[in-house]
Amino acid sequence: MTNVHPMDALGDPTRRRIFERLRGGPLAVGELAAELPVSRPAVSQHLRVLREAGLVSDRKAGTRRLYEVSPEGLGELRDWFDTFWSEALARFKAEAEREGRKA
Repeated sequence: MTNVHPMDALGDPTRRRIFERLRGGPLAVGELAAELPVSRPAVSQHLRVLREAGLVSDRKAGTRRLYEVSPEGLGELRDWFDTFWSEALARFKAEAEREGRKA
């Protein structure tokens, strides 16, 4: 398994669309491919990358394999974004306090 960063995985528009579709709940490859301009094998490859990035998980359901958003992977992605917000808010607070002292 490769170490794929979630942002790298979501950088591809097709993978992003697949990921967004999975927000509504588990889907099989065929269901995903039916709404995309790519083949089922291509959708499978995109799902593999998303799975390696920890953004989706899969489970067997009869003869099909269902894919869904991984709460753990989504949490890690959110934590990654939260670091940016924390830094931006800290800079904003420092600037506001500095401006307040000037007044």
